[in-house]
Amino acid sequence: MFNTREAVKNIHWVGGSDRRLALFENLFPVPRGVSYNSFLILDEKTALIDTVDSSIRQQFTDNVKGVLAGRKLDYLVINHMEPDHCASIEDIVLRYPEVKIVGNAKTFQFIRQFYDFDLEGRTVEVKEGDTLPLGEHTLQFVFAPMVHWPEVMMTYEQKEKILFSADAFGTFGALNGNLFADEVRYEREWLDDARRYYSNIVGKYGAQVQAVLKKAAGLEISMICPLHGPIWRRDLDWLLGKYDLWSRYVPEEKAVAIFYGSMYGNTENAAELLASRLSQAGVQNVAMYDVSSTHVSYLISEIFRCSTLVFAAPTYNMGIYPAMHNLLHDMKALGLGCRTAAVLENGSWACASGKLIRQQLAEMKNMTVLEPGLKLASSLKDCQAPELDAMVQAVAQSLQ
Repeated sequence: MFNTREAVKNIHWVGGSDRRLALFENLFPVPRGVSYNSFLILDEKTALIDTVDSSIRQQFTDNVKGVLAGRKLDYLVINHMEPDHCASIEDIVLRYPEVKIVGNAKTFQFIRQFYDFDLEGRTVEVKEGDTLPLGEHTLQFVFAPMVHWPEVMMTYEQKEKILFSADAFGTFGALNGNLFADEVRYEREWLDDARRYYSNIVGKYGAQVQAVLKKAAGLEISMICPLHGPIWRRDLDWLLGKYDLWSRYVPEEKAVAIFYGSMYGNTENAAELLASRLSQAGVQNVAMYDVSSTHVSYLISEIFRCSTLVFAAPTYNMGIYPAMHNLLHDMKALGLGCRTAAVLENGSWACASGKLIRQQLAEMKNMTVLEPGLKLASSLKDCQAPELDAMVQAVAQSLQ
């Protein structure tokens, strides 16, 4: 039995959700699963916008068949060739042999890399701004290279003013029957996953996202249909505002995130004391994370959210504690910057973590490091209370 829903008249959601998946891209925990969105337009010509991951292929093909109700499929539009969206292309081609595949030059390059079927006579190659009339509906193609693959494009449906936005504006999380963002408590239940999705999947490509946002500003958009997560038909300015902040690497909130690594609890104890003193100093928005037990994708998401970061770590094999080193490496790889940071270091002998953390931060754009930091020799001593107080004051002032 097929399971679909009309987004607007004659435009049907035909996707599905995978609640069994543990790691998205075999990297990122998805405890709430993930959805894969695809849309089918019925007009004089029919057009399917993207396919889905192989995990829900049967449900997807049943959905397409159910909505078509015996009609042929004229076009398959491919906005993004990553396998969680392109895995069912060959199934569609086999089931609907007359279908024309719509994409750009790089789309077809990737199809040839993933598949062996013959593309001769099956393709419609489009360029930036090209249109494809279906009858009452007309598709316009908006290129979005490196958001977050080189072939990515978005499809704008002119009649209903819908932007099929590929991976942009998506989120982790399976759909629970509610298709639209205004049907759920999005800010409370979805925003953290949306931020974590953006920051880890798309976050490196802020400049490219900014370019697409400028293109979107030239379109009259009434609905945004991403490839993952709920559809947006209200409060689009709120969503676009989040993307504008994230893609400019501007902190979303005046907040403190303390990231600590600790082998035997001494560095953790100092971080706990710092958090407690910050609270006593009137700082309300403080979050703490053990970098050894928290997946790095959650840490990266919090760095996108927070304005002030504290890195607390011991020296390990004359270097930075490995889990902290991994976090700093990911920050640099994703182009993060524009934050204020403080460093709490520990070492029983030859303490080096603070110097090395500062070197890593210095390689990131527009990072301000508060000085002096706090240096422990094995554990925090009572005589270091003035140093702790100085760090508390500096961190609190950074929020003003």
